[in-house]
Amino acid sequence: MQLNYKMFGEGNPVVILHGMFGTLDNWQTIAKQLSKNFMVFIVDLRNHGRSPHSEEFNYSIMVDDLHEFMESHWLYKASVIGHSMGGKVAMEFATEYPDMVENLIIADIAPKAYKGNHQGIFDALFGLDLHNLNSRKEADQYLKSRIDSFGVRQFILKNLYLNKETKKYTWRMNLEVIHRAYKHILGKSHFSEPFEGSVLFIKGSDSAYIDKDEFESYKTYFPQATLQTIEGAGHWVHSEQPVQFLEILNSFLLNQS
Repeated sequence: MQLNYKMFGEGNPVVILHGMFGTLDNWQTIAKQLSKNFMVFIVDLRNHGRSPHSEEFNYSIMVDDLHEFMESHWLYKASVIGHSMGGKVAMEFATEYPDMVENLIIADIAPKAYKGNHQGIFDALFGLDLHNLNSRKEADQYLKSRIDSFGVRQFILKNLYLNKETKKYTWRMNLEVIHRAYKHILGKSHFSEPFEGSVLFIKGSDSAYIDKDEFESYKTYFPQATLQTIEGAGHWVHSEQPVQFLEILNSFLLNQS
């Protein structure tokens, strides 16, 4: 599958993977800043953004997509950054193709199973009448009564676009397939072998996705892993504290070069 992507800068390659409901656009600001020192690729995972839709959607096939993407762009070794669902893709990729990963950075996700708290979001999105929708503002007004957070609504609405052919609003993401795969997305990661390279986990202080008390157990498969916490940030740590997040990325990647 040919994934949609954007590239910035020159130097050692860095590939960035977004989370569920996300797109590469969520990472464009970080990528442009990071490109002062690196060649940065931001990628739309399958069923997201402008990448193709498919009925197949699981971590194994997203790992295959990343492998194909890197080989087709002559990236035989790169640092890989992944947030949330993209972080799980990155972890599985690193353990399956360790020779292709220079450094691994995981933003606010762990290789464990989660209970999940997105059903209300799914219900709200399925309840939005796209056929009769007249504007993005109208969509936000509908979602406001179901999704309290303005930031989450704006994050979701980046997926909404007006189809020039049908003149109707539609989702860029493949919402139905993502919903069907939701339990798999939440599931525990499975690794074929440990990744012995350098690994950095970044946690938002206000997020419960990474439990500091469990962190030592992650070293079973990532023995070189370290953890940094960004204060005043939740799960979307890169957008809530972008300056500090970027400082941590540059410091880690430049020191490993």
